Amino acid sequence: MNWFLSLNPILQGLLATLFTWSITALGASVVFFFKDVKKSILNSMLGFGAGVMIAASFWSLLSPAIDLCDDLGYNSWLIPSLGFILGGFFIVLSDKFLDKFTFKDLKVEDGIRFKSYKKSILLVLAVTLHNIPEGLAVGVAFGGAALGIPGCTVASAILLAIGIGLQNFPEGAAVSLPLRREGFPVVKSFFYGQASGLVEPIAGVLGVFMAIA
Repeated sequence: MNWFLSLNPILQGLLATLFTWSITALGASVVFFFKDVKKSILNSMLGFGAGVMIAASFWSLLSPAIDLCDDLGYNSWLIPSLGFILGGFFIVLSDKFLDKFTFKDLKVEDGIRFKSYKKSILLVLAVTLHNIPEGLAVGVAFGGAALGIPGCTVASAILLAIGIGLQNFPEGAAVSLPLRREGFPVVKSFFYGQASGLVEPIAGVLGVFMAIA
């Protein structure tokens, strides 16, 4: 632990978010254990992932945003609410944007398979996008600890990274398993699943820079 405490906060943020990404990859690797992804298994995994993501959306993102606004003297509900609404609109617009495309190789007669593909794409997009503020949150936590901001410690930043990492496991599975069911090869399904978490190390380093700049 001492070696970690002695590191530059940028390296601390990078290592912490590399950990959160590795747990995403571990969750995505679940796809290797399924030769065929049955609908009942997929529905169970998606339901579990949805529950974890809803909880994480509040406790890891909205609640810290509200607390941070309070600490900085901003309106505690306006900015988080605005970000929440904009995020929802982005997914709706993405849904409309995907309607403009057709996949000729899908042999879509009634649109059912296209809708299924579209849901998988939106899921990958949503998980990837929500990993950006998670990485930023971890980076800002380490940056705040380096600046000695009250309430910000390396220990609390590490706990935040562990918490985000644990909830990344079902997220990785929630991306790779639907893709596998849609006919993607196992390796490609895993690749996209782990790739959804690759934005976290980038956002983590950026978060540290933003905090200490």
